[in-house]
Amino acid sequence: MKIINVLAIAMAGAIVSSCAADDPNRRAKQGALLGALAGAAIGNQSDNKNGAAIGAALGGIVGYKVGQYQDKQQQELELALADELQNDLIEIQRLENDVLRVNLSSEASFDVNDANLKPPFYPSLDKLTEVIGKYDQTMINVIGHTDSTGGAQYNQVLSERRSQAVANYLTQGGIPELRLSTEGQGENSPRAQNDTESNRRLNRRVEIDLIPVVKEDEVDS
Repeated sequence: MKIINVLAIAMAGAIVSSCAADDPNRRAKQGALLGALAGAAIGNQSDNKNGAAIGAALGGIVGYKVGQYQDKQQQELELALADELQNDLIEIQRLENDVLRVNLSSEASFDVNDANLKPPFYPSLDKLTEVIGKYDQTMINVIGHTDSTGGAQYNQVLSERRSQAVANYLTQGGIPELRLSTEGQGENSPRAQNDTESNRRLNRRVEIDLIPVVKEDEVDS
C-alpha cells in the first residue's frame, strides 16, 4: 500500500516562509521546494476519489528529464510569444532549479492603479495559457509587484489583486486551480531603484513562475 504524504503541502508553506527575505533567488528556491513537496503529496494520492485526475495532472517529471521538459516549454513559449518578446511586453527567464519565469509588463497588462486586465492583452495571455496548459507537470505561482510610489499597504493590496486577476484568467482559460498559487510582493522586491520612471516601469510587473514538479519514488509498505 502506498504511503500518502498528507503533511507535505502544509509543510511547504512553513518551510518556504523561512527562506531569507533578502536572498535574490528566494522565490526560485521556494518554488522548487513547493514543487517537489506538492509533487510528492499529490502524485501519491491514489486512494483519494480524485486521485486519478490529480495524478494525471501532476504526476511529476523524472529528475533527469526536468531540464529537457523545461527546455521544450521555454522554446514553445518563445515561439508563441515572439511578437510580445520583440516588443518588450513579455520577458522569459530561466532561473535556478529549472524554474521558468514569465514577466508580464504592467503597462501592457494593467492601467495605472488598476487591477483589471487590459482587453488588448487577452490574446497574449491566451497564447501563454495554451502553452502552459500543455506542460501540465508544473506548478504555477503568480506574483504581483509594484513600484514604491503610493502607500506600502495600498501597493501590497494592488499587487495581490493583480496576481489574482492573472490567475483567474488562466483558470478561465482551462488551467486547473490545483496548479495555481498567487502572492503579492507590493513594493518589496524591486528589479531596479525607484528613482526614474523607466526603473519604476521595471518594478511594476506580474511574474508567472512555472515550477517543475519532480517525480518522487513510490514508497510501498
